[in-house]
Amino acid sequence: MADVIIPELAESITEGTIAQWLKNPGERVEKGDYLLELETDKVNVEIIAEHSGVLQNTIKASGDTVQVGEVVAQIEEGSAESAEAPKVEAPKEEAKTEAKTEAPKQTQTPAATHDYPASPAARKLARERGIDLSQVPVADPLGRVSKQDVANAGTAPSPAPASSRSSEEKKPAENPAKPVERQKMTRRRATIAKNLVEVQQTAAILTTFNEVDLTAVMELRKKRKDDFLAEHDVKLGFMSFFTKAVVSALKKYPLLNAEIQGNELVIKKFYDIGVAVSTNDGLVVPVVRDADRLGFADIEKEIGRLALKARDSKLALSDLQGGSFTITNGGTFGSLLSTPILNAPQVGILGMHTIQYRPVAVDRETVEIRPMMYIALSYDHRIVDGKEAVGFLVRIKELLEDPEKFLLEA
Repeated sequence: MADVIIPELAESITEGTIAQWLKNPGERVEKGDYLLELETDKVNVEIIAEHSGVLQNTIKASGDTVQVGEVVAQIEEGSAESAEAPKVEAPKEEAKTEAKTEAPKQTQTPAATHDYPASPAARKLARERGIDLSQVPVADPLGRVSKQDVANAGTAPSPAPASSRSSEEKKPAENPAKPVERQKMTRRRATIAKNLVEVQQTAAILTTFNEVDLTAVMELRKKRKDDFLAEHDVKLGFMSFFTKAVVSALKKYPLLNAEIQGNELVIKKFYDIGVAVSTNDGLVVPVVRDADRLGFADIEKEIGRLALKARDSKLALSDLQGGSFTITNGGTFGSLLSTPILNAPQVGILGMHTIQYRPVAVDRETVEIRPMMYIALSYDHRIVDGKEAVGFLVRIKELLEDPEKFLLEA
């Protein structure tokens, strides 16, 4: 038997939650096959098989928390026929004895808890609701317990263990006339919540605002979009303009490209810009590396590549680590104004918002309808003063309202 072990993932990650098993017990696997999906604080990671054989003894189920280095299953090496033979020929009593012997490791497997199969999602929901799977009415003629079976049985759960009852007793009484639904937070959502609260408690966050007239950028995009797409095979969007403007402003106001380590300021001489991306599992911030060295097309391609990986849950840890400054665009959801929260340990984050056509006084006699955007800079006031923060936003405004300055800088 070869152990399936949770491998080292990153220095800061010591545990994760099994999101789902990608192979079933008794199924043949080859070396390099994906066995399970592990949800960590930052990304989902697919764990591969290090040996070929038949998957046996899935010690941990979907929803279980596992540590780096922990054994979660075993693979019986060899052919599928030879590996399965002992399983078929083993006496039933002997199998039960073996299950008892291995109880400390196999309490989460279907064989160790009941005599019929249950899906990982069903086992997870049953644990969360304190439902005894042996008391769940099953619709499947083959006796397999589904998540829906457990959900249907939730209205009349079996008596929970004393420990479960004591924890439930601490919850406030619920009024039957005011129904609620309780959902366990995912590991990533819980981590996001913890980090957001922590940064607000440890940093002196202040936000300053400005507005940008995007007429020049929109006219330039309209004029050049077809040629740009034909030459670079990518659309010319707004993010490349904002990324370039941020890099220029960071060079002029370097404290916004820094972080605090103990009693030292670490001022970064590189420009790895994080771009916040919303996914079904929460907000993630993949990083565009060396943005100062990339052209507009390269930035657009890299942002598109990272956003696609984020939405497909394919981001690697290396895609998320080491950013020096972050841009977030609430405007994609219609936000007119917001105060973004710092992405620790960074000390600055730029918030973009929706473009809104508004009347603008061009001079004392002329009013025109212009495409306007509010921008917000949240910063750590411990090391960044208001003068620098305001200057940073003004620099971005100047560049976006006169895109030719990008060419002069280049």
